[in-house]
Amino acid sequence: MEYRHSGGQTEIVAGAEFDIGHTFECGQCFRWNRVGDNEYVGVAMGRAARVRGGGGTVSVTCADADFEDVWRRYFDLDFDYGTARRALCVDAYMDSAASFGAGIRILRQDKWEALCSFIISQCNNIPRIKTIVETMCRCFGDRIEFEGRELYGFPPPERLASLSEGDLSPLRCGYRAPYIISAARAVAGGAADLEALSRASSAEALRSLKALPGVGDKVANCVALFGFHMLDVFPVDTWMKRVIKERYGGKLDPAIFGGYAGLAQQYMFFHARSLEHNQRP
Repeated sequence: MEYRHSGGQTEIVAGAEFDIGHTFECGQCFRWNRVGDNEYVGVAMGRAARVRGGGGTVSVTCADADFEDVWRRYFDLDFDYGTARRALCVDAYMDSAASFGAGIRILRQDKWEALCSFIISQCNNIPRIKTIVETMCRCFGDRIEFEGRELYGFPPPERLASLSEGDLSPLRCGYRAPYIISAARAVAGGAADLEALSRASSAEALRSLKALPGVGDKVANCVALFGFHMLDVFPVDTWMKRVIKERYGGKLDPAIFGGYAGLAQQYMFFHARSLEHNQRP
């Protein structure tokens, strides 16, 4: 995808394959907040950026070095989503869902942040997940000054590993607190090597993730997809169960989507949730 730098701003020639509203509002990430019309501010990898879309372009305001070091990879700009999206139009429903969700990109998120965030996501809704994650970052993350805003990075596992469950009480995360502490200690201590798992097969990664307390099939698949960028996995939550029941008679083999099952899941999830809330982001 073509882009050019100019005075702390990078303009990406996005066309139809990078819609920031679709990408930030499809349930895969929790650190981006709308600050204007098709404009967001967020933090990833300890860096902050303002992202604005419109007219077939996406503008990222940040240091030029940050774009090359962080955002180019984070936004997965070297992957051809147009070709992948067209390959997923295997039936009338997917043709509709993929068209509706055009512009979704699977972000290459920090592995630990994905694990911790999706542990928090259990039996939760997106607004509340964002509140808990933001509170965690404010309480335990590093402060980041950006355009007059006070933002916070995601706390590293070593920092959370030293805490007690009681220390997490400001988050109001309930039964998830011991799972967060346990996962932090496993990652900080090396029992859970997320880098190594990201290089393993998806089946091996899912097995290892589900060995962590509080990590079931849905959370493991989300971590594999959004943290490890394993596009062949297919997370199933209540939204997806509804889609599968209503559109496929309760039976769907994700293998029909080949190696892009995770992208298909995002189109399906975004389509179902947007229509339910009568939204067209």
